[in-house]
Amino acid sequence: MSDEKRFIAGVNSDVRKAPIRVAFVTRRTSAQVPAVGEEKVQSFPEVLFRAAIAVEALAIVLVLISLFFNAPLEGLANPTITPNPAKAPWYFLGLQELLHYFPPVVAGVLIPTLVVLALIVIPYFNINVEAEGLFTKDRQKRLRIFWIVAVVFCIFLAVFDVWVALVPTLIVVAIMALAGYTSPDAASPFRRRLASHPLSFWIMTWFLFELVVLTVVGTFFRGPGWSWVLPWRS
Repeated sequence: MSDEKRFIAGVNSDVRKAPIRVAFVTRRTSAQVPAVGEEKVQSFPEVLFRAAIAVEALAIVLVLISLFFNAPLEGLANPTITPNPAKAPWYFLGLQELLHYFPPVVAGVLIPTLVVLALIVIPYFNINVEAEGLFTKDRQKRLRIFWIVAVVFCIFLAVFDVWVALVPTLIVVAIMALAGYTSPDAASPFRRRLASHPLSFWIMTWFLFELVVLTVVGTFFRGPGWSWVLPWRS
Protein backbone atom coordinates (compact mmCIF):
# COMPACT_ATOMS: atom_id res chain seq x y z
CA MET A 1 0.00 0.00 0.00
CA SER A 2 1.38 3.39 -0.99
CA ASP A 3 1.85 6.22 1.47
CA GLU A 4 -0.90 8.29 -0.16
CA LYS A 5 -3.56 5.66 0.71
CA ARG A 6 -2.33 4.89 4.21
CA PHE A 7 -4.75 5.88 7.00
CA ILE A 8 -3.03 7.32 10.07
CA ALA A 9 -4.98 8.26 13.20
CA GLY A 10 -4.10 11.68 14.50
CA VAL A 11 -5.32 15.18 15.33
CA ASN A 12 -5.05 17.68 12.52
CA SER A 13 -7.14 20.69 11.46
CA ASP A 14 -5.43 21.31 8.12
CA VAL A 15 -7.78 20.12 5.39
CA ARG A 16 -5.10 20.30 2.66
CA LYS A 17 -2.66 18.06 4.51
CA ALA A 18 -5.27 15.65 5.87
CA PRO A 19 -8.28 15.64 3.55
CA ILE A 20 -9.67 12.40 5.02
CA ARG A 21 -11.47 12.42 8.37
CA VAL A 22 -12.30 9.47 10.58
CA ALA A 23 -14.39 9.99 13.72
CA PHE A 24 -13.78 7.72 16.72
CA VAL A 25 -16.82 7.37 18.99
CA THR A 26 -16.13 6.01 22.47
CA ARG A 27 -18.62 4.30 24.72
CA ARG A 28 -19.12 7.38 26.86
CA THR A 29 -20.06 9.67 23.99
CA SER A 30 -22.93 9.63 21.55
CA ALA A 31 -22.73 10.11 17.83
CA GLN A 32 -26.16 11.70 17.81
CA VAL A 33 -26.57 15.42 18.42
CA PRO A 34 -29.10 15.96 21.19
CA ALA A 35 -31.96 18.22 20.19
CA VAL A 36 -34.86 19.61 22.16
CA GLY A 37 -38.17 18.49 20.77
CA GLU A 38 -40.41 21.43 19.89
CA GLU A 39 -43.93 21.53 18.55
CA LYS A 40 -43.90 22.29 14.83
CA VAL A 41 -46.67 23.08 12.40
CA GLN A 42 -46.19 22.83 8.65
CA SER A 43 -46.83 26.09 6.82
CA PHE A 44 -48.67 24.15 4.11
CA PRO A 45 -51.37 23.08 4.39
CA GLU A 46 -51.94 23.66 8.13
CA VAL A 47 -51.05 27.35 8.54
CA LEU A 48 -52.31 28.34 5.08
CA PHE A 49 -55.59 26.52 5.70
CA ARG A 50 -56.09 28.30 9.03
CA ALA A 51 -55.31 31.66 7.44
CA ALA A 52 -57.84 31.00 4.69
CA ILE A 53 -60.51 30.15 7.27
CA ALA A 54 -59.72 33.33 9.22
CA VAL A 55 -59.98 35.48 6.07
CA GLU A 56 -63.31 33.88 5.09
CA ALA A 57 -64.70 34.31 8.61
CA LEU A 58 -63.67 37.98 8.67
CA ALA A 59 -65.25 38.54 5.24
CA ILE A 60 -68.54 36.98 6.42
CA VAL A 61 -68.57 39.16 9.55
CA LEU A 62 -67.93 42.32 7.51
CA VAL A 63 -70.70 41.43 5.04
CA LEU A 64 -73.18 40.82 7.88
CA ILE A 65 -72.25 44.13 9.53
CA SER A 66 -72.72 45.99 6.24
CA LEU A 67 -76.14 44.37 5.73
CA PHE A 68 -77.59 45.08 9.17
CA PHE A 69 -75.87 48.37 10.12
CA ASN A 70 -75.69 51.60 8.15
CA ALA A 71 -72.37 53.39 7.91
CA PRO A 72 -72.32 56.58 10.04
CA LEU A 73 -71.93 58.88 7.04
CA GLU A 74 -72.51 62.62 7.31
CA GLY A 75 -73.69 65.06 4.69
CA LEU A 76 -71.80 66.23 1.66
CA ALA A 77 -68.56 68.03 2.45
CA ASN A 78 -68.68 71.80 2.27
CA PRO A 79 -65.28 73.40 1.53
CA THR A 80 -66.42 76.70 3.08
CA ILE A 81 -67.33 75.19 6.45
CA THR A 82 -64.78 73.39 8.65
CA PRO A 83 -66.36 70.93 11.07
CA ASN A 84 -65.58 71.35 14.75
CA PRO A 85 -63.95 69.14 15.81
CA ALA A 86 -62.18 68.12 12.60
CA LYS A 87 -61.29 64.52 13.38
CA ALA A 88 -58.93 62.31 11.42
CA PRO A 89 -59.89 58.74 10.44
CA TRP A 90 -60.13 56.45 13.45
CA TYR A 91 -56.75 54.82 12.78
CA PHE A 92 -55.06 58.25 13.08
CA LEU A 93 -57.01 59.48 16.10
CA GLY A 94 -54.32 58.17 18.46
CA LEU A 95 -51.76 60.49 16.83
CA GLN A 96 -54.27 63.34 16.78
CA GLU A 97 -54.81 62.85 20.52
CA LEU A 98 -51.04 63.10 21.05
CA LEU A 99 -51.01 66.34 19.03
CA HIS A 100 -53.24 67.80 21.73
CA TYR A 101 -50.37 67.48 24.23
CA PHE A 102 -47.13 67.64 22.26
CA PRO A 103 -45.78 69.82 19.40
CA PRO A 104 -46.45 68.47 15.89
CA VAL A 105 -42.83 67.44 15.33
CA VAL A 106 -42.80 65.43 18.56
CA ALA A 107 -46.25 63.83 18.28
CA GLY A 108 -46.33 63.36 14.50
CA VAL A 109 -42.71 62.48 13.70
CA LEU A 110 -40.50 61.74 16.70
CA ILE A 111 -42.80 59.54 18.82
CA PRO A 112 -44.08 57.32 15.93
CA THR A 113 -40.53 56.90 14.62
CA LEU A 114 -39.18 55.89 18.02
CA VAL A 115 -42.08 53.49 18.59
CA VAL A 116 -41.59 51.78 15.22
CA LEU A 117 -37.82 51.48 15.74
CA ALA A 118 -38.36 50.06 19.22
CA LEU A 119 -40.84 47.46 17.95
CA ILE A 120 -38.29 46.42 15.28
CA VAL A 121 -35.14 46.36 17.42
CA ILE A 122 -36.30 45.16 20.86
CA PRO A 123 -37.30 41.60 19.73
CA TYR A 124 -33.63 41.03 18.75
CA PHE A 125 -32.30 41.71 22.26
CA ASN A 126 -30.65 38.72 23.93
CA ILE A 127 -33.36 38.58 26.59
CA ASN A 128 -35.90 38.03 23.81
CA VAL A 129 -33.83 35.68 21.65
CA GLU A 130 -33.26 33.40 24.63
CA ALA A 131 -37.05 33.34 25.23
CA GLU A 132 -36.61 33.91 28.95
CA GLY A 133 -38.58 36.12 31.27
CA LEU A 134 -37.49 39.72 31.64
CA PHE A 135 -36.75 39.33 35.35
CA THR A 136 -35.49 35.74 35.27
CA LYS A 137 -31.78 36.68 35.35
CA ASP A 138 -30.19 39.53 37.35
CA ARG A 139 -33.53 40.19 38.99
CA GLN A 140 -32.41 42.97 41.34
CA LYS A 141 -30.44 44.82 38.65
CA ARG A 142 -33.25 44.66 36.13
CA LEU A 143 -35.81 45.68 38.73
CA ARG A 144 -33.76 48.78 39.55
CA ILE A 145 -33.53 49.70 35.85
CA PHE A 146 -37.25 49.02 35.42
CA TRP A 147 -38.27 51.28 38.30
CA ILE A 148 -35.98 54.10 37.16
CA VAL A 149 -37.36 54.00 33.60
CA ALA A 150 -40.97 53.69 34.80
CA VAL A 151 -40.75 56.58 37.27
CA VAL A 152 -39.00 58.90 34.80
CA PHE A 153 -41.50 58.09 32.05
CA CYS A 154 -44.50 58.60 34.35
CA ILE A 155 -43.12 61.95 35.53
CA PHE A 156 -42.62 62.97 31.89
CA LEU A 157 -46.27 62.17 31.09
CA ALA A 158 -47.50 63.96 34.21
CA VAL A 159 -45.49 67.13 33.40
CA PHE A 160 -47.20 67.36 30.00
CA ASP A 161 -50.62 66.46 31.51
CA VAL A 162 -50.95 63.38 29.29
CA TRP A 163 -53.29 61.67 31.73
CA VAL A 164 -54.93 59.47 29.09
CA ALA A 165 -51.52 57.89 28.42
CA LEU A 166 -50.41 57.90 32.05
CA VAL A 167 -53.26 55.69 33.30
CA PRO A 168 -52.54 52.77 30.90
CA THR A 169 -48.83 53.17 31.64
CA LEU A 170 -49.43 52.84 35.39
CA ILE A 171 -51.53 49.72 34.82
CA VAL A 172 -48.81 48.08 32.71
CA VAL A 173 -46.15 49.11 35.26
CA ALA A 174 -48.18 47.52 38.06
CA ILE A 175 -48.52 44.25 36.12
CA MET A 176 -44.80 44.26 35.26
CA ALA A 177 -43.95 44.86 38.92
CA LEU A 178 -46.11 41.87 39.84
CA ALA A 179 -44.17 39.80 37.29
CA GLY A 180 -40.83 41.15 38.55
CA TYR A 181 -41.50 40.12 42.14
CA THR A 182 -42.89 36.72 41.16
CA SER A 183 -40.71 33.64 41.36
CA PRO A 184 -40.65 31.36 38.29
CA ASP A 185 -41.67 28.55 40.67
CA ALA A 186 -44.68 30.39 42.10
CA ALA A 187 -47.78 28.39 42.96
CA SER A 188 -50.09 30.52 40.83
CA PRO A 189 -50.04 29.56 37.11
CA PHE A 190 -51.06 33.10 36.19
CA ARG A 191 -48.09 34.66 38.01
CA ARG A 192 -45.70 32.06 36.56
CA ARG A 193 -46.89 32.98 33.09
CA LEU A 194 -46.38 36.67 33.81
CA ALA A 195 -42.84 36.01 35.00
CA SER A 196 -42.00 34.11 31.80
CA HIS A 197 -42.71 36.96 29.35
CA PRO A 198 -39.72 38.76 27.72
CA LEU A 199 -39.27 42.49 27.25
CA SER A 200 -40.77 42.52 23.76
CA PHE A 201 -44.06 41.19 25.16
CA TRP A 202 -44.31 44.05 27.67
CA ILE A 203 -43.39 46.70 25.10
CA MET A 204 -46.01 45.41 22.66
CA THR A 205 -48.63 45.15 25.42
CA TRP A 206 -48.03 48.74 26.49
CA PHE A 207 -48.05 49.97 22.89
CA LEU A 208 -51.37 48.26 22.01
CA PHE A 209 -52.96 49.37 25.29
CA GLU A 210 -51.95 52.98 24.67
CA LEU A 211 -53.11 52.81 21.05
CA VAL A 212 -56.56 51.54 22.02
CA VAL A 213 -57.01 54.09 24.83
CA LEU A 214 -55.88 57.07 22.74
CA THR A 215 -58.11 56.01 19.84
CA VAL A 216 -61.17 55.54 22.07
CA VAL A 217 -60.62 58.90 23.76
CA GLY A 218 -60.17 60.70 20.46
CA THR A 219 -63.27 59.03 19.00
CA PHE A 220 -65.83 59.33 21.78
CA PHE A 221 -64.54 61.85 24.36
CA ARG A 222 -63.44 64.81 22.23
CA GLY A 223 -65.86 67.57 21.25
CA PRO A 224 -65.65 71.11 19.79
CA GLY A 225 -62.21 72.62 20.15
CA TRP A 226 -60.93 69.17 21.12
CA SER A 227 -62.41 69.66 24.58
CA TRP A 228 -63.26 66.78 26.90
CA VAL A 229 -66.89 65.69 26.55
CA LEU A 230 -68.90 62.73 27.75
CA PRO A 231 -70.44 60.87 24.78
CA TRP A 232 -73.66 60.05 26.63
CA ARG A 233 -74.26 63.74 27.44
CA SER A 234 -73.32 65.38 24.15
